[in-house]
Amino acid sequence: MVIGSKDFKTSGHTYIMGILNVTPDSFYDGNSYTKIDSAIRRAVAMQDEGADIIDIGGESTRPGYTMISSEEEIERVVPVIEAVKKETDLPVSLDTYKADVAAAGINAGADLINDIWGLKYDGKMADVIAKANIACCLMHNRKDTDYNDFVRDSINDLKECVDIATAAGIDKNKIILDPGVGFAKDTDQNLEIIASLNEINRLGYPVLLGVSRKSVVGNVLDIPKEERLIGTVALGVFGCLKNMMFLRVHDVKEHVQAVKMIEAVKRYM
Repeated sequence: MVIGSKDFKTSGHTYIMGILNVTPDSFYDGNSYTKIDSAIRRAVAMQDEGADIIDIGGESTRPGYTMISSEEEIERVVPVIEAVKKETDLPVSLDTYKADVAAAGINAGADLINDIWGLKYDGKMADVIAKANIACCLMHNRKDTDYNDFVRDSINDLKECVDIATAAGIDKNKIILDPGVGFAKDTDQNLEIIASLNEINRLGYPVLLGVSRKSVVGNVLDIPKEERLIGTVALGVFGCLKNMMFLRVHDVKEHVQAVKMIEAVKRYM
């Protein structure tokens, strides 16, 4: 799978996607990188720590978040995308579910669209991605939690996302799936979907796991977000063992080291 100028193997290695939130209200690092210079420093630091791709988000999607206008989101992300592309050698992912923001981000140099609604929020999103011929990550999400069979329903939801993508002309080789930990799921369901990664793998697409410092870690360990690094790395190791293509994380260095250690052992399995 080619993302930007980098060729990512779709099996045999887990890549690290570093999170760069340029928002004032993200649950963990809100207001830390809202200025261009601080965002660039963080992106360069993540590159130095071994990140493979930078995921830039301009609107917090934490529980209870306040939706902002597309214009404001574009104003936040476009200068950062342009700067990160200039100052690093890494592909850039844009975390948005709005087609007009995606189009502006792609024009600024984004190499991947990371859509938390899996193309289901904005009917124009799939066409924007298809026209640009870039990669996309489609996350499981839904407006209700009325599941009949949780894992089966979640997988069927992901299949619907794939159907929307392919119907619009998005190449199957440009699709990544995300089980959506923390979205439309309670703690037990988050744990169950993580435990079901093998079943999601069977859909035949690379998978991204995003659990970084999320409530599932806090609820299981009964600790605040500032203390969730070890629990997050533990889930990242589990994801690596389940052959995730990407781990989306705040803490790049620690996950790069964890993946390197696990993969050293996996060579003998």
